[in-house]
Order: sequence, then C-alpha cells, then structure tokens
Amino acid sequence: GEDDGAAGGTRGGSEGGKAKKHILCVNTYQMVLLLMFNTREKITYEEMKVEILIPDRELTRALQPLSVGKSSQRILVKTPKTKEIEASHTFAVNEAFTSAFHRVKIQQASARQGEAEPERNETRKKVEEDRKHEIEACIVRIMKSRKQLNHNQLVTEVVEQLNKRFQPSPLVIKKRIEGLIEREYMKRSDHDRKLYVYLA
Repeated sequence: GEDDGAAGGTRGGSEGGKAKKHILCVNTYQMVLLLMFNTREKITYEEMKVEILIPDRELTRALQPLSVGKSSQRILVKTPKTKEIEASHTFAVNEAFTSAFHRVKIQQASARQGEAEPERNETRKKVEEDRKHEIEACIVRIMKSRKQLNHNQLVTEVVEQLNKRFQPSPLVIKKRIEGLIEREYMKRSDHDRKLYVYLA
C-alpha cells in the first residue's frame, strides 16, 4: 500500500562532527528498500527486484523519488547518473544528504511514472477517447441552446467551456463536428457551408 512509514534516521551532513539524523516519511515499498541498506552499502536494481519481489513498475516508482532531484537532497545515489533505471544500475546511501527538517517527506512519483511505453499509450488512448465524448457532448449542448452557429463561433465556445479541464485543439473539435453531422445531430446550412444547424 501507499501508507506512510517512517524509515530510520539517515546519517546526513554533520554539524560539529555529529551526524544529524532525519526521520524519512516514505511509503511501504520505499521503507523496505531503505532497510536493505542497513546490511550493505551498494545494491543493484536487479538485487532489489529479486529480494523484494515487487513488480518493475512499483519498484521504479519507489526508487525515482529517492534517487532524483537536487544532489544534496537525494536519499540514494544512483550509478550511472541517468534518469532511466536499468537492471545493472547501482544504488548507495547518499552520505552528503542534507535537510533543514528533522522529518523529511519524500515526494511520491505520480502514477504515470514507472508505466511502460505500451501502458502509457493505453492511458493516452483512453484519455483521448474520454475527451472525444466530452467535446461531442459540449458541442451538442451549445448547439441545442443556440440552434445555429458558424464554425468559428462554435469552436470558440467549445474551447471556452472546456479549457478549465483541458485544451481541445480546433482540429479535434472539427473532427467531432463532422462526426456529429454524420450521425445527424446537426447539419450544415444549405445556404452557408460554415453555418451549422442543430437537428432536434
């Protein structure tokens, strides 16, 4: 689960020779990962995966917030220093870690991070599909109340109504208008091709 756990103090930058201790607020997976460093100095991604037995996606999401960001604020140091995480990459505790706070809350990776490319594409397709329906519903609402509108006015009103949620492109709106004309929710005026008429 994503419940917060507190992992033991990390030794951080010292003050007057005394190591400063911090309490880290992390999720369960991150706590398990950090506890592994109590028994060894360096661990590869592959070793973590084998020992903790959690899916790649969850492991990547747990590691990213611990090993990216400002160098002095990373809990772990990753070698090599790349954004991608691969099986042979090594992690070690960042001895140079510093924080002004005694309790340090680790930012959690968003659900999108750690998604594989096919999953990302799947998510994107689903979002696009949902947005198509939202745009169509918005066009129908506007046309129902206005009865007739020219193309530019309709596009402007759709953008104004939806831009708090997302920014629909005029091209996508045009395609949705064409789809609604095909399905006979509205039609082009016989006198003016740019004027749309609502069909009740």
